[in-house]
Order: sequence, then C-alpha cells, then structure tokens
Amino acid sequence: MNQEFDVVVERDSAGNYVASVPSLHGCHTQARSLDELMVRVREAIEVCLEEAPSEGMALEFVGLQRVSVPA
Repeated sequence: MNQEFDVVVERDSAGNYVASVPSLHGCHTQARSLDELMVRVREAIEVCLEEAPSEGMALEFVGLQRVSVPA
C-alpha cells in the first residue's frame, strides 16, 4: 500500500528547485530540474519515514497563502 504526501515546491535565487514535505518535519531536498526533484523527494520521504515512522501524516495540508508586508 502506498502512502501519499503533499510536497511544496519552490525555486531558489540560483534556479534550483526545493521540495519540502510539511507532514514530515525536516524532510526536504533540492535539484536542478523538476524531474530530478521528484526522484529525490521520494528518496527523502523514504529516509524520513525510516528515521521517524510515527511522524508521518501528523499534519494535513490545507493550502498556500501569499501574505504581503511592508518592506
């Protein structure tokens, strides 16, 4: 049986893609392409689950909001 995880994908100032898994504390990775990022994030999830299997699915992804504050 497969587990599903929400992944937040961002791009840093150098053009690298960064993935974070909100439901797994500290689970993140980066890559130069989206294809490579998806391979790496699956590997990162597997490692995070091996290290702390009970932490998985502690949070439910609700959505993203963009907030503006004075510069």
